[in-house]
Amino acid sequence: MRITYVFLGAVLAIVQPAYADVASPPVLHPQKQQAQAAQLSAQFLTRFSYKPIPLDDALSAKVLDRYIKSLDPDHMLFLQADIDKFMSERNEIDDSIKREDLKIPFAIFNVYEKRVVDRMNYARTLIKQDFDFGAKEDFSVLRDKEPWPQSEADSNELWRKRVKSDWLRLKLGGKADAAIRETLDKRYANTLERAYKYKSDDVFQSFMDAYTTSVDPHTDYFGATASADFDIAMKLSLVGIGAVLQERDDYTTIRELVPGGPAQLSGKLSVGDRITGVGQGKDGAIKDVMGTRLDEVVQLIRGKKGSVVRLDVLPADAGADATHRTISLVRDKISLEKQAASKTVLPVKVGDATRKVGVITLPAFYEDFEAKRKGDKDYKSATRDVAKLLGELEQEKVDSVLIDLRNNGGGSLDEAVDLTGLFIGKGPVVQQRGSDGKVAVRRADFKAPIWTGPVGVLINRGSASASEIFAAAIQDYGRGVIVGEPSFGKGTVQTVVDLDDMVRNSKPEFGELKVTIAQFFRINGGTTQLRGVTPDISLPGFSDPTSFGETSYDNALPWAQIKPANYTPANVVAASLPTLQSRHDARVESDPDFQRLLKDIADLKAQREKGVISLNEAERRKEAAAREERLKSQAQASDSEDSGSDDGLQSNERSLSADIAMENARKNAKDVLLNETAAILADEADLQGKAKTAAKPSGSTDGK
Repeated sequence: MRITYVFLGAVLAIVQPAYADVASPPVLHPQKQQAQAAQLSAQFLTRFSYKPIPLDDALSAKVLDRYIKSLDPDHMLFLQADIDKFMSERNEIDDSIKREDLKIPFAIFNVYEKRVVDRMNYARTLIKQDFDFGAKEDFSVLRDKEPWPQSEADSNELWRKRVKSDWLRLKLGGKADAAIRETLDKRYANTLERAYKYKSDDVFQSFMDAYTTSVDPHTDYFGATASADFDIAMKLSLVGIGAVLQERDDYTTIRELVPGGPAQLSGKLSVGDRITGVGQGKDGAIKDVMGTRLDEVVQLIRGKKGSVVRLDVLPADAGADATHRTISLVRDKISLEKQAASKTVLPVKVGDATRKVGVITLPAFYEDFEAKRKGDKDYKSATRDVAKLLGELEQEKVDSVLIDLRNNGGGSLDEAVDLTGLFIGKGPVVQQRGSDGKVAVRRADFKAPIWTGPVGVLINRGSASASEIFAAAIQDYGRGVIVGEPSFGKGTVQTVVDLDDMVRNSKPEFGELKVTIAQFFRINGGTTQLRGVTPDISLPGFSDPTSFGETSYDNALPWAQIKPANYTPANVVAASLPTLQSRHDARVESDPDFQRLLKDIADLKAQREKGVISLNEAERRKEAAAREERLKSQAQASDSEDSGSDDGLQSNERSLSADIAMENARKNAKDVLLNETAAILADEADLQGKAKTAAKPSGSTDGK
């Protein structure tokens, strides 16, 4: 069936924009190489995925649904008339991809842009009026299942409540009406401005995200920017000036200087300084970047190692008309140490004794693939870093080691296998089944474990993939105790395919695919797919399994089982688990911090299930007072000056110093779950120590 594209005009004719005098955002069009990249991706995904899905009408419908959801997840922007028109093309996406035609997703995005502009302008008119906060009315904060507005009048009413909700939140945060008007006007104006900055690549990336995740939840498309970010995440390094940047009021603002980076070593830049121009080389023209998208400024600042970048800078405390200064920096390799493995030691009282628990926090299973391939002996590796930290902790004579994998979304499969070897030495770690049904066993191959003492692993719903491989292996061997929430449930393996290499294209045009190629299984024969890793000792968490985790995907692979691998469990924790559980239960029952955490989680769950918030000021103040009292007592218990109260502001609406202070307060807040897990590990060290003492023959010594 031949597709026609007259519907875009028809959609806009049904409901005229409320602001005919407002300039329309740019109409975006697909580029030839994008259509080719989509078609190449389809060729690959329909043939080489772990579970190939044909590109047909059924998949077409799923792609369109996901694409619309990604643009308007809360049903706040599109009208039902828009959706009806989009749905008339629901079964045409597959044919369009095959013939390299992307007009449908681009037409939808162009409608989306117009709706954003229209709604933001309407929101700005609403803040000129006053609201009645004595009225009894609610605002639905969970609208993903709600119908789209049937008319512009319905949409206006929806946005009246949305703006009223934003206003009330700021009012409860102590803001005066004039300040609220100024804040909200700037907030909506910033959103409006972003609508004019979208580019063709943004549309294509959004559409390809919808397509690839309709094939498989963990299959992804990487355009140039996404590919670079993935590479940086695995290497934990980039070439640049060593500054963390943030967009604030049209300025690219320095939020943080990386220690040892060119920016920090120069002594010429400070937190809060604003970059207004970027020039290449010693005498290249300075390009004005005021109002430029942050990702575009970042690309201008990054470059080859040893090259010069010049920055036009407006000092932090200077007014807009103040004198600028131009500085030159030589780009260098920046190590992202904050995202690398780190350690700390927690002393924990167990009876009359104090046990030292070494905590290693691992945010990701990183590995510099390129440096490793080139034979660089010092390539960045999670396992290498953890091995070094284990050596340091042994020198500090810790009694037990805890690996904190909370919110570690995975990374390198090789690193997961090798990291397990640090604790088991030799042996199978994970089984991998390819699309051909053949099963390969991945083994750790260390002469001996680096750490032989008590070990524990702390996981939560954000612990996925490689984190689950490691935690599952430690659990199957009985090598350590697993503590926390059930993990994410991602039991699949992906590889990255360069589409340009696939067609022998000499220049980078088509991007990359991260494709699911296998499913991994535990050495006990089960899989972490869907079910995740079930902790030995459970802790509460804030996550919602219906919206986060493998179970939230409608196309996730089912749980499965294969034959166990040939391995010998150590079973060093099985005997102590009942005692660990009973001590944990008794401890948290009388721990006020833990009980407050349970109350916070219960309140969040109740609010989530309720799905609406009151727009009545008296009701909200009563709720806020109860919350403030609880937060105040928590702050006093943790010796913190910050009560954690809600000021109603977004990050870039606070002063930079206030926002950084709030971020630091969150980082320094008492980690109730970590402290309890450390207590469990201290108990484990205590029990294992007593077991060894009881096992020694009378009169024997340990040789020390």
